Amino acid sequence: MRRQALRADLLMLLTAMIWGSGFVAQTAGMNHIGPFLYSGLRFALGSLCLLPLVLSGNRNTPAREPFMTKGLWLGGMVMGLALALGINLQQVGLLFTSVTNSGFITGLYVIVVPVLGMFMGHKTGLGTWLGAGLAVVGMFLLSVGDNFHVSSGDWLQLAGAFVWGGHVVLVGVFASRHDPIRLAFLQFATCAVISVVLALVMEPIDPAAIMAAAPALLYGGIVAVGIGYTLQVVAQKDAIASHAAIILSLEAVFAAIAGAWLLGESLQMRGYLGCALMLAGMLIAQLWPQRPVVDAPLKASSAS
Repeated sequence: MRRQALRADLLMLLTAMIWGSGFVAQTAGMNHIGPFLYSGLRFALGSLCLLPLVLSGNRNTPAREPFMTKGLWLGGMVMGLALALGINLQQVGLLFTSVTNSGFITGLYVIVVPVLGMFMGHKTGLGTWLGAGLAVVGMFLLSVGDNFHVSSGDWLQLAGAFVWGGHVVLVGVFASRHDPIRLAFLQFATCAVISVVLALVMEPIDPAAIMAAAPALLYGGIVAVGIGYTLQVVAQKDAIASHAAIILSLEAVFAAIAGAWLLGESLQMRGYLGCALMLAGMLIAQLWPQRPVVDAPLKASSAS
């Protein structure tokens, strides 16, 4: 059991690294194509990555669920709608803020989830409120500039964090009823369709630009979406829920490292202090003893 738990934690750490570095690919892709087209194409690739698993079925499901059930399609499409809203808020926000800011502000979803759970009748413990308080102070230091100005990109990332929190709750509801691989495929496909339609209406479509964005699309679609999600599913068969939430929150740290290494991003000292406080808030919110029902939905999803 200990070996399985260690293997799961290492896979989750690799997943966090993939998702964190995915923020760089998201930024790089928009050097050539618009945010909606990038989201649409990368989630289409992610759907194709999961298609073999969908067709072969999930061996971990005792009774294979028919693919055409109304509940499965409804769940996948509702989750896909939330995913499309969250990812496109994040994607557009990256036009106006840094990878570091985006990674840390998006990571606030690990605090949003138990807060949303409070409105669903779940008990919200002291750790959540302490974590939320530290995260708010940290975001102030990270995002608020001179004259109390906050960039529009940071506001979009914050709105996206709340959407990601709602998405996690939705996944927690539907994943307990349906095959998670098929749900993931349907939500990725729904997100891809919505994003491509938005791109056709609002953005120019240039095949040469798409080819120029191909490396970022391949990483964002195949690696961040397809491989990242599959690793998460494999890991969380043996992962402890609280460990999974803590390790996945390190996505923000890896986003900051990737932004500094690959894009040359840097922060003032108050920005780094803000990042540290936000990470501390996320960890406190997850490590503080609380009811399992609050923590459980985090097993099902992530923000990137």
